[in-house]
Amino acid sequence: MRRWRLYRAVAEMSDGIMLAWFALTGLSLAFVVIDIPKTPEATVLKWAFVILTAFTGVFGAFFYVLGCREPLKGTHQQYVSATWRQVLGSTMHCAAGDGIGIVAGAALGAVLTLSPLAEFALEYALGFGFGWAFFQAYAMRDMVGGSYLRSLRETFVPELVSMNMLMAGMVVTMKLLMPRIEGAAGPAAPGFWFVMSMAMIVGFIMAYPVNWWLVTRNLKHGMLTVLEKSGAPMETGDHDDHTMTQRPGPGPVFGIVVATSAVLIAALWSVGA
Repeated sequence: MRRWRLYRAVAEMSDGIMLAWFALTGLSLAFVVIDIPKTPEATVLKWAFVILTAFTGVFGAFFYVLGCREPLKGTHQQYVSATWRQVLGSTMHCAAGDGIGIVAGAALGAVLTLSPLAEFALEYALGFGFGWAFFQAYAMRDMVGGSYLRSLRETFVPELVSMNMLMAGMVVTMKLLMPRIEGAAGPAAPGFWFVMSMAMIVGFIMAYPVNWWLVTRNLKHGMLTVLEKSGAPMETGDHDDHTMTQRPGPGPVFGIVVATSAVLIAALWSVGA
């Protein structure tokens, strides 16, 4: 009897936390959707902020205000030039694009009752495929002269290493929380979406350092500023820090691929996948 009461109390507390989380997420999402059209940011990054806020709630809105929202008209390019804001934009772009695919894979895996390894493979394939082919290569093709094939080549390694870290954080979080949150096993229950939100936050944190490496070595773009006269997105940043830095050679790039892959393998091993 005492154990049952304890379980009921924990369940009620969890329900209260989730209710508060979803309420705050709704308010945060409404704010970003209403406010972001007037921010001179590239359309794909605006959508990324909206998607990220839908999953990370107040954190997404906080990132938008602190990292991208123009404090005074005409100051956006200077405001987002700080390296940490550039990296924030890069990580947010990754988390939004890859995250949609990962969450879709998790939902399909739950419905189809796939094995843990098969579900991971589906999540990774959908996350990487959507994030690379559309959110990165297609959406940013104009920055490499309009060629989609060239954009695919340019964005493959940055997308791969960023995806590895995001997925590592998300898979561990999902494995730890799903058995502890009522209803988290299937997409029809609020618990599933709460776990996805927590996983996205952890994955974002995990992906931030490798995106710092990518941005500061000119392998990935950060925040962009849309110029009013031309209407074209312009990459901005601290030129002394990374914009003029030459890209690293094959050795360091291979090293970062191996390192992030090792982190992902370790994450899978830790959850028994």
